[in-house]
Amino acid sequence: MTDTNLGAYSDPNTTPPMGQTVPLGLQHVLAMFASNVTPSIIVAGAAGLAFGGPEQIYLIQMAMLFAGIATLFQTVGVGPVGARLPIMQGTSFAFVGVLAGIAATQGLGVALTACIIGGAIHFLLGAVIQNLRFLFPPLITGLVILAIGLYLMPVAIKYAAGGAATFQMEAESFGSLMHWSVALTVVIVSLLVKFFTKGFVSNAAILIGLLAGYALAFALGMVNFGAVGKAAWVTSIKPLPYGFEFSLGAVIAVTLVSIVSAIETVGDASATTKAGAGRDATDKEIAGATYADGLGTAVAGVFGGLPNTSFSQNVGIVGMTGVMSRHVVTVAGLIMIVCGLIPKIGAIIASMPLPVLGGGVIVMFGMVAAAGLNMLTEVKMNRRNMIIIAVSLAAGLGLNLVPSAVQYLPGVVKTLATSAVAPTAIVAIVLNLVLPQEMD
Repeated sequence: MTDTNLGAYSDPNTTPPMGQTVPLGLQHVLAMFASNVTPSIIVAGAAGLAFGGPEQIYLIQMAMLFAGIATLFQTVGVGPVGARLPIMQGTSFAFVGVLAGIAATQGLGVALTACIIGGAIHFLLGAVIQNLRFLFPPLITGLVILAIGLYLMPVAIKYAAGGAATFQMEAESFGSLMHWSVALTVVIVSLLVKFFTKGFVSNAAILIGLLAGYALAFALGMVNFGAVGKAAWVTSIKPLPYGFEFSLGAVIAVTLVSIVSAIETVGDASATTKAGAGRDATDKEIAGATYADGLGTAVAGVFGGLPNTSFSQNVGIVGMTGVMSRHVVTVAGLIMIVCGLIPKIGAIIASMPLPVLGGGVIVMFGMVAAAGLNMLTEVKMNRRNMIIIAVSLAAGLGLNLVPSAVQYLPGVVKTLATSAVAPTAIVAIVLNLVLPQEMD
């Protein structure tokens, strides 16, 4: 939604009238809602949790609850924590590949413990983030984000086709016309809404597409609301729901992704101030944003939530509306907290058949890869940089697709080598540091 009178709100500390603040906050929620809960559904599936079961519902609730809490860390702030900018936090796709692999092989206890420790390390990056930015030029950050999107695409296709036996679905129905008709409905409706509507509705395109697919799946008898009736009205929060299990390989892998996430947050903070106020983000704002990222991730991990990061699509809303007020995004955070405290909302989301989710994540994961490509457009494509891209992607995605190629490596090294994101990042950083810039 747009309003010619909203341009006056270029100061983060100003507040539009309540009649504008609430719908603008809701718009921020709609723009990120589907993307926020999807990583928890995928990691829960990788861990072998029953699709639509109480454990999966709990992880969905934590995704909503701690997206809201982490958002308040950013907008309201506590001491040095928080940029005090209109930055919406949510569950990060960047960690899905690593956490899904850890959850599948070592369990959710190891994965969530890595999130807690990785979040604490991420928090500490706030003190030195400015000094590390040289390691992550657009070439490296774009490559890593591209690798994340490419790694996740097979997951999107699997979901769209109906999942597999490992995701509590009947393998014989995999790839059926019914499944694909639902998934393609989500894709088509999302695209139509995105490009043929404006403002509030356009920003909720994926959510509207999911609702359309959900309606079709319901008409086809694919939806089971049994878990909704059994779900409680108030969330019972459990500290360390899967225990505390340390794995060095898991911690290293999550920490590597956390560094990339921190750099992404720096970019989002800078883009927010540019879009809303026409200025660069200050060192204090960038440090505060990084502190909030790490704290949100660590606290979420304690209660079963996955890592949080700033959501770039919400930066676009700031630019579109011209409303820089952090209090608008504070309202969005409060809405997410309310959603996270009501398990029936999580149960409704968990009742969504896999093909519905698959249609949504085809678009979302494609956009992740496209975001990486967009960052790479800033890079001069000489032979040096093309070699870095080629070798990094080949190492990262190749080892992930053929994990048996490194089956004799020690556990910690094998976890890193097959995580897709970590080897892509490590190879790219090393090559960027050692290859001469003069190479053409």
